[in-house]
Amino acid sequence: MFDVGLLELAVIALVAVIVLGPDRLPELARQAAQLIHRVRGMATNARDELRTELGPEYADLQLRDLDPRAIVRKHITEAMADVDREQAQAFQDDKLPEGQVPPYDVEAT
Repeated sequence: MFDVGLLELAVIALVAVIVLGPDRLPELARQAAQLIHRVRGMATNARDELRTELGPEYADLQLRDLDPRAIVRKHITEAMADVDREQAQAFQDDKLPEGQVPPYDVEAT
């Protein structure tokens, strides 16, 4: 997600130890973990409230379903599939019946 490697994490940890000191660092890490836990809890509560307000037909709603990029991608994919089906049907419609000879143009060859 953040594309941070092992070396970058080591540098961040070293700077944190130097700036904050080894005595305060564990307490700050604990507070950061609690903050992340609270934020996740609020996001989960917001998702559950949204599902409750929308009703049972949206019980399987995921927050990523509300991403505009995903919505556009879904509609484009569906439209392309419709075009493919229409082209396949048109190809089937263009086939000659069994035993019929295709037209031949002498000037075209």
